[in-house]
Amino acid sequence: MDDRPLGTSGLSVSRLALGTMTYGAQNTRAEAFAQLDYARDQGINFIDTAEMYPSPPREEWQGTTESIIGSWLTKRKTRAKIILAGKVAGPGIMPYIRDGKVRLDRRNIDAAIEASLKRLRTDYIDLYQVHWPDRDTNFFGRLGYTGEATTDGSVPIEETLGALARHVEKGTIRHIGVSNETPWGLGQYLKASERKDLPRIQSIQNPYHLLNRSFEVGLAEISVREQIGLLAYSPLAMGYLTGKYLGGAKPAGARHSLYDFYARYNTPRRDPAVAAYVDFARDHGLDPAQMALAFVLSRPFVTAAIIGATNLQQLQSNIAARDIILNDDIMTGLQEIYLLHQDPCP
Repeated sequence: MDDRPLGTSGLSVSRLALGTMTYGAQNTRAEAFAQLDYARDQGINFIDTAEMYPSPPREEWQGTTESIIGSWLTKRKTRAKIILAGKVAGPGIMPYIRDGKVRLDRRNIDAAIEASLKRLRTDYIDLYQVHWPDRDTNFFGRLGYTGEATTDGSVPIEETLGALARHVEKGTIRHIGVSNETPWGLGQYLKASERKDLPRIQSIQNPYHLLNRSFEVGLAEISVREQIGLLAYSPLAMGYLTGKYLGGAKPAGARHSLYDFYARYNTPRRDPAVAAYVDFARDHGLDPAQMALAFVLSRPFVTAAIIGATNLQQLQSNIAARDIILNDDIMTGLQEIYLLHQDPCP
């Protein structure tokens, strides 16, 4: 597995990261261990999780994912060889976390890190990310920013970064990243870092896949010029790019067969775009999912693609995408499809 630098941190991470948000919901502890073992044996050293996982969020299983990973790290005695990424939740989604008073301030960040360290059974988290902004802005597929909430009482980015910096100084986290962030927000983190001599953001975890290439507008340039690599989440668009949901199919045990939480992918333009990519892949002798992953991995601003799976066979197939190089003809064909079906799933 090829490695890539994580920003300017000095860390090297595998270009495929293992996403874990199904552990404790769709995946049992034993299934999660099997996936973690296989990923490690295939050279994946980068594991991504969050305090809110598993997802979709529910009070009764919140934190289970971290507990499973902590148990695996302890039993396999492999902590020193793993780059572990975690996330602190932002406000507005889960009333059961910290009594519903979740903000990205010092009190919440201190409590979140302390709880995650206990569940993960570790002294430190290598990359700690702000899961989504504290302020009212566009993320999770929201469009149409109006600017009406510029004084929404949100915690200032400088305050959030300062709270995280305390934990870098203590050693409980090593590096800081953001997620679901905008160009303006990322710029504010960079300004705060320079102005206050605070730790620098090393990564941004945003959606990026063939059905949503909006990262290329604004954020891609910042990512390359400032060495803040993209950790691309949902590189298969929550499984839609496999083609398994086409024609209204609901495969047994599949994520969208079980949950209707992910409305951001339910758009009228989704299926025509998916069908075009799936047909194109099959016409060229490629697995649709592997083609979609290979496209993401080919982008110069991508540090790692975060892959998740609900069974080991899916994980094996996804990891095999690392060996696929898309030639110029295929890249041209993908661009032609994109121009006909631009970003149907924001």
